[in-house]
Amino acid sequence: MSEGKKYQLGTIGALSLSVVSSVSIVICNKALISTLGFTFATTLTSWHLLVTFCSLHIALWMKWFEHKPFDSRAVMGFGILNGTSIGLLNLSLGFNSVGFYQMTKLAIIPCTVLLETLFFRKLFSRNIQISLVVLLLGVGIATVTDLQLNVLGSVLSLLAIVTTCVAQIMTNTIQKKFKVSSTQLLYQSCPYQAITLFITGPFVDGLLTKQNVFAFNYTPQVLAFIVLSCLISVSVNFSTFLVIGKTSPVTYQVLGHLKTCLVLGFGYVLLRDPFSWRNILGILIAIVGMVLYSYCFSIESQQKASAEAAQISQAKEAESDPLISAENGSGILAEGVGGARAPGWNSNKDLHA
Repeated sequence: MSEGKKYQLGTIGALSLSVVSSVSIVICNKALISTLGFTFATTLTSWHLLVTFCSLHIALWMKWFEHKPFDSRAVMGFGILNGTSIGLLNLSLGFNSVGFYQMTKLAIIPCTVLLETLFFRKLFSRNIQISLVVLLLGVGIATVTDLQLNVLGSVLSLLAIVTTCVAQIMTNTIQKKFKVSSTQLLYQSCPYQAITLFITGPFVDGLLTKQNVFAFNYTPQVLAFIVLSCLISVSVNFSTFLVIGKTSPVTYQVLGHLKTCLVLGFGYVLLRDPFSWRNILGILIAIVGMVLYSYCFSIESQQKASAEAAQISQAKEAESDPLISAENGSGILAEGVGGARAPGWNSNKDLHA
């Protein structure tokens, strides 16, 4: 099997794992929060990360992946930033209406596009831009209802957008810059994310719920759902890093909106949540946007892969060209009459300049 096909299968597997695990954990957490009354989302996330780290540590002990240390300051900064973005998103939800929070999530895609364009000189084709507009329009119609504004909530949303965009861009750039896998990056950054949320989680949750997470009545049913949520989170966290590393932060956000549409659909079918024609119309438009984005992204990825393959082929041909290899003293032009080197030709002239 060619490298291109293996890469495509790996990407499809990562996307599928992300969708299945994310939808599963949303359904599990919805039962935990809505039915059982456990509303401490930030603290729960810190437990997710602790369990993820322990699971990866066991996997490392079993030699399922190789530990690859790199810049400790980059790892620490990335981990703290990731944990902060999660806390800010939870605060944004707590201090804003649901509709404004959905607008905050929608704003992450254009913000990511802007940051990548400004700081990484990344170009997004017109087809990609159009598909993203259609996607955001559909998700907006399906999810955004009321838009109640307040100063504190707006500031928190802005901070949440910026930190989330930067954290996701860093996830992609760190993996490529230091040549580490998603598993290696997740293993090293998990402790910093977990500690950040473990320290701030009870305070954030107390501010939002007016309750103490340590005083909650942990019944066997609540504990069972917490354990299940933590186990699913291992797959969620792993697939998040995997998808961003294999594709891009924008693609991960597009996938996130697909999950939103699926959650709305599952909520209506399984939990009988309220559903309207507006929701259906928005989801259909969003699906059109996702299909367009997937098609355009696939075409452009294939074109990019073909261009890179052509460049590699040209480089190999240049290395085997006798006129080029003559610079290394091995070509026919490097030798003069009777085997003497041609006048003025020195293969090491650049080294001794």
